[in-house]
Amino acid sequence: MKFTNGFWLVRDEYTPDYVRDFYTVEEDEDSVRAYAPYKKIDGRGDMLNIGVMTFSFTAPAEDVLGVKMQNHMGNYDHSPSYILGGMQGRKALVREVKNAEGGKEISSWEISSGKVSVRFSQGSPEMNYFAEGKPLTCTKSRSMGMMHEKSGKNYILTGLNLGVGELVYGLGERFTPMVKNGQVVDMWNEDGGTASEIAYKNIPFYYTSAGYGVFVNHPGAVSFEIGSEKVETVQFSVEDEELEFFIIYGPTPKEIIEKYTALTGRPALPPEWSFGLWLTTSFTTNYDEDTVTGFIEGFRQRQIPLQVFHFDCFWMKGFEWCNFLWDKDMFPDPEGMLRRYHERGLKICVWINPYIAQKSPLFREGMEAGYLLKKNSRKVWQWDLWQAGMALVDFTNPDACAWYQSKLKALLDMGVDCFKTDFGERVPTDVVWYDGSDPMKMHNYYTHLYNKCVFDLLVRERGEGEACLFARSATAGGQQFPVHWGGDSTSQYISMAETLRGGLSLMDSGFGFWSHDIGGFEDQGSADLYKRWVAFGLLSSHSRLHGSSSYRVPWNYDDEASDVLRFFVNLKQKLMPYILELAKCAHEKGIPVLRPMHMEFPDDPACAYLDQQYMLGSRILVSPVFSEDGRQRFYLPEGKWVHLISREPAQGGRWMEGCYDYFSLPLYVREGDPLLEMV
Repeated sequence: MKFTNGFWLVRDEYTPDYVRDFYTVEEDEDSVRAYAPYKKIDGRGDMLNIGVMTFSFTAPAEDVLGVKMQNHMGNYDHSPSYILGGMQGRKALVREVKNAEGGKEISSWEISSGKVSVRFSQGSPEMNYFAEGKPLTCTKSRSMGMMHEKSGKNYILTGLNLGVGELVYGLGERFTPMVKNGQVVDMWNEDGGTASEIAYKNIPFYYTSAGYGVFVNHPGAVSFEIGSEKVETVQFSVEDEELEFFIIYGPTPKEIIEKYTALTGRPALPPEWSFGLWLTTSFTTNYDEDTVTGFIEGFRQRQIPLQVFHFDCFWMKGFEWCNFLWDKDMFPDPEGMLRRYHERGLKICVWINPYIAQKSPLFREGMEAGYLLKKNSRKVWQWDLWQAGMALVDFTNPDACAWYQSKLKALLDMGVDCFKTDFGERVPTDVVWYDGSDPMKMHNYYTHLYNKCVFDLLVRERGEGEACLFARSATAGGQQFPVHWGGDSTSQYISMAETLRGGLSLMDSGFGFWSHDIGGFEDQGSADLYKRWVAFGLLSSHSRLHGSSSYRVPWNYDDEASDVLRFFVNLKQKLMPYILELAKCAHEKGIPVLRPMHMEFPDDPACAYLDQQYMLGSRILVSPVFSEDGRQRFYLPEGKWVHLISREPAQGGRWMEGCYDYFSLPLYVREGDPLLEMV
């Protein structure tokens, strides 16, 4: 959000209260507090008729420094809040130095956590951050305080300066350019597809090429100005009276991600079967058991290994999503059907969402029990967008969670293995939550409660190591409930490229596993695109064939598509020991399976902006082909490389370009890598 008009002026609709003077510092049992008035204090009379920003400094983990800013403490609603780990038993260390300036004694303070520290002085509004004694970033004058809008809204803001050439990454699954400098990014989950600045997964965390990350500990509508309002600064603000953020020192991207996920949660380890090929019914297609069995048999006949079959929305009757009941007109014997598919060695996934349509028999049940979100103390919130008269399950109510889980447990007992937890972004703010949570903060946080509710059931019923979701929406900490996929893309090369950008941005935001709709979701797309997307999809952590109004079986495209799909499914199977090692690393350390080039090669400036290629772990370079002519330009970092399929050697440290058939793409490992013996 922009508050200024150029460098000198504040916009007419705002009145600023900038921090002007760090006045004093106090210690208590678990934190260090500093008090900073909105006016420079030269005498006792200056202490009257002004506000004061209260700063609290904490050390939640080694090399992580917490900074909490509070204006009017009594006006802050702490519910909901992110649940953070490692927050107990540590305290920031404070060191005070007194100097004489102009006949006055001036205090300066250094507050530290491990190798990261912040320094500020009495009489100045500036804060300077250091790591291992070297400058990291800073907050300058007129960069933190309160903005009072004439309408009565109050915003708290701060900013951290950028150095020359410093680049910013992260902030969730964003389909805009991977380097966020120059962008305005608002944390507000929405269902907008993959072709806009709107995002399903808004994560208020970023890191920079200077070796540190920043996590803004606020689930609401945090607005980031990344070198946009002020080109020298990453500014973040929120309509509230309190703002907490954590400076996380790496210095490498992997170390930053590891420390961030220690704070917000590490991904669970998905089951081994989830890494195989998933096939779905697609969205609005017509299908019954014969249709599904025909698809499965078609894969068997073509010798294409298939691991998971997913039933999308219309496994339930239309107008009744969700009732969690099979449409008996299409599936008269669901228990027998699922048993027959299990006998073929398949796992089964079914689509769900957190909404209850008015026609669903669960609507009255949930309404009478008080399990549905209300717009006031008596009336259920409803609208007709997506499902007629639909309501939302109120997951702040423990009894509503148990009720929702009971409906899903019946499906597990029937033979379902996992759930696609779709939606969770369209959450209203003119509502009253069961536990009294702030509606603005609940908008983004709702997805966390939704996915946690479903994931907890799977852990309880299937056991750890067998729980798996296919989720679309998320907030910070959502990486604990894998897997997430990229949302609604179109069947075009440009959409394939933006999908990859979104995935790399999500990996930069602490998520370990990721998938996308092979072939694109909307429209049919060409056989050419489908075959290129197959290679990309099978070289992702999770691989799913899914569409909107048409089936994504390969024989719907051309005769060669089945051969291409078989080739890359078999390639992934050969790489599975390596991929499972990467999965374990993501689970234990938070380091993602797919890695942006700058994460793996932070000291190579040529990798800083690369968003059409990535590393699968630390050893395989992948550059999907994004053109009909099969040509792809890519960058090989320094060293000797070998193409994993053709075995042709290549010298790195340079750009390369080649033309690839449908059974190949730029796919390189280091010379002598044992992976060459696996493929």
